[in-house]
Amino acid sequence: MPQVTVNLPERSYDIIVEVNGIARAGSLIKEAGLTGRAALISDENVARHYGEEVRASLEAAGFEVSSHLIPAGESSKSMEQAQSLCRSLIEHQHDRGSFVVALGGGVVGDLAGFVAAIFYRGIPFVQIPTTIVAQVDSSVGGKTGVNVPEGKNLLGAFQQPRLVLADPGVLRTLPRNVFCEGFAEVIKHAAIRDASMLSELEAMDPQNQEVSPELIAANLAIKARIVEEDEQETSGIRALLNFGHTIGHAIESTAEYGTLLHGEAISLGVRAALYLSEKRADLPPADTARLLHLHEHWGLPLILELDLRSDAIMTALARDKKFTAGGIRFVLLRQLGEAFVSDEVIEQDLIEAIEHVRTPM
Repeated sequence: MPQVTVNLPERSYDIIVEVNGIARAGSLIKEAGLTGRAALISDENVARHYGEEVRASLEAAGFEVSSHLIPAGESSKSMEQAQSLCRSLIEHQHDRGSFVVALGGGVVGDLAGFVAAIFYRGIPFVQIPTTIVAQVDSSVGGKTGVNVPEGKNLLGAFQQPRLVLADPGVLRTLPRNVFCEGFAEVIKHAAIRDASMLSELEAMDPQNQEVSPELIAANLAIKARIVEEDEQETSGIRALLNFGHTIGHAIESTAEYGTLLHGEAISLGVRAALYLSEKRADLPPADTARLLHLHEHWGLPLILELDLRSDAIMTALARDKKFTAGGIRFVLLRQLGEAFVSDEVIEQDLIEAIEHVRTPM
């Protein structure tokens, strides 16, 4: 089974990628050194498939478990839901000796991690991601948080997990569109750090929901190495992971959460970023064409057809965490596999890029 380690001062942890690994969740969590009572947080969709299996595994390993369900969907990433979960943990008599298990996609992982960060001023947590987005990206790196109407993930905390268990087998039960939208993050990793991965993604059949543990692990290794270099986004290296996200997040929040899947919004943001990469970084048009074709291959949208005003998208952009002291820091590509953070992108460039995404291919 592939394994990746995130090496951080005093906060190192392992990522285990194993088909049918959730059946061993309890023993793996015990081996990671966790003790105390477990609060299993999941959403209604995931719990229907895997909640009892994970709970049984935890109990078989000797843990006392309480289960806490949230409604599925981005709207659950809210302060109201975080408070509700914290109160539920208190009602079930959890304390500083407990730990959280996040079983679900990015919404569950972000929210449960945030709850772990603030409950009794911080308790350990484990990530068991169940979507492509969560398995290759959001479960690793310690970013937790919730949304507010003004923007995505604007409230949160850095809280590294104690263990990440990624089981590619659970991807078989995802709805087709949720399975495919996750590949926006996989394509992003290839674009910023490993162009050799593109050929594998081009050869894959989007109708086949069997994903190799090696591909998951390769993506996790990219994320892990970047997090190690810049755990809390102080040097700017970690910002590379935001390729396509600046405009993508703004579109996602302007459209109201749930209108677009995360990967669908990021796909639109990538098209905008490629336009700006050609303009400001001399990205070869052939590289742009290859990435756009790959997004089409995975059924990801590249044309903004929603009736969203550009000024509303720009307002959302202005609140983005990737803007520093009012300045624009935008991730561009020089070539496939080579990303950098540019301070040469101006407001008019962003408007042009948004309008470009409205045009036919």
